[in-house]
Amino acid sequence: MAKARSTYRCAECGSEGPQWTGRCAGCGAWNTIVEERTAPAPAGRTVSTPSRALPIGDVESEGWEPRPVGLGELDRVLGGGLVAGSVTLVGGEPGIGKSTLLLQALAAMARRGTTCLLACAEESAQQVRMRGARLGALEPNLWLVAETDLSAILAHAGELRPDVLVVDSIQTVFDPDLASAPGSVGQVRECAHRLVRAAKDANRATVLVGHVTKEGALAGPRVLEHVVDTVLSFEGERHHALRLLRAVKHRFGPTSELGLFEMTDDGLVGVPDPGRLFLADRQAFAPGSVVVPTLEGHRPLVVEMQALVAKSPLNMPRRSVQGLDPGRLAMVTAVLETRLKVVLTGADIYALAVGGVKVVEPGADLAIALALVSSVTQTALPADMVACGEIGLCGELRQVGQTGRRLAEAARLGFRRAVVPASAPAPPAGFEVLRASTLVEALALAGLHLGTKPVGFPRAIPA
Repeated sequence: MAKARSTYRCAECGSEGPQWTGRCAGCGAWNTIVEERTAPAPAGRTVSTPSRALPIGDVESEGWEPRPVGLGELDRVLGGGLVAGSVTLVGGEPGIGKSTLLLQALAAMARRGTTCLLACAEESAQQVRMRGARLGALEPNLWLVAETDLSAILAHAGELRPDVLVVDSIQTVFDPDLASAPGSVGQVRECAHRLVRAAKDANRATVLVGHVTKEGALAGPRVLEHVVDTVLSFEGERHHALRLLRAVKHRFGPTSELGLFEMTDDGLVGVPDPGRLFLADRQAFAPGSVVVPTLEGHRPLVVEMQALVAKSPLNMPRRSVQGLDPGRLAMVTAVLETRLKVVLTGADIYALAVGGVKVVEPGADLAIALALVSSVTQTALPADMVACGEIGLCGELRQVGQTGRRLAEAARLGFRRAVVPASAPAPPAGFEVLRASTLVEALALAGLHLGTKPVGFPRAIPA
């Protein structure tokens, strides 16, 4: 019997070498080389039939249309649904709801006659059955197998011939022909390759669940993202009910769509009108509150942004940010201090985007600045006003993309005016825009008057 041999492979790019090194020679990454123990392929393994080259016009295209899943927000992100023969990778933090989302999706497809197979490699069949009963997912066309052996999973798929196969998760499945442990770089890579090949050969839509690292990136080798057709990211805050689904990679459609779900006792429920959800509990005349029409892909969202500026007893004041880009907050505070003489060096600053959504685009700069000055001066902005624009380092305002769509969404939700850069396009009918070239003009149009003397919270100098 042939002995297993050790190879050293980069977890980022997959480059192979004869020994361990601190830096990968292929991609230059540090400390990414891991050891793999691989056994030679057993004798008698079948060889796949060689493919045949065809003129591009002779390639069959029927059967590659998206098949709707039945969950509106998921179908929106997928561009209409799952494509037969495609492989989709769904990543997200533990406990965010990946298994719940896919179980609901399989149940929705099974109700319409689609044969589905769920291979749960992390939970027992009884655990999944209990969740299915709570979600109303006990459908006769939905099959379940609790298995971690990849060969056994493919054997079940070959016998049942399902239209859709879900493997939860790829990190816990192992190939018995490999000597390395489940979850290793070699196991994840080879298992993904075999599942992709099986999906193409059987013309079967396959969905893989992937773990993520503490930085939010998909765990395992980077080649995992390259071999699949679609990569979906399922995000959200543990203490908020809102969940966001976006496509990081999609070979069958755009990656600019965003799906929104709300976690309830009955599972995940699509949110077709997120603006009303984000603004449901808003206190209209509270200082430090500003509404910004932002854009996630092609989908406009109207989000409330809040800021609280308070005098700090600390030599190093706090900067607490949730749902915003800390770098852009630091830039906006620097412009306020340097150009407008709003002193914030001795203040604690708390800023957040309400509802658990993340707003990291430059279009939120103006809203952040208005919220900070509103909190400093304890002056509330008009309840029917929104703000949208990018701030330059000289204090000028610059327009952002799709301003018309942003303002149209704000008008639909009942807002009547907006503070925008002077170069912004014409607003929707019946909507008033207050154009400003600089941040100083924008503050004045919003009713925030600073006066001629510096305002704010200077840092206390120890005696």
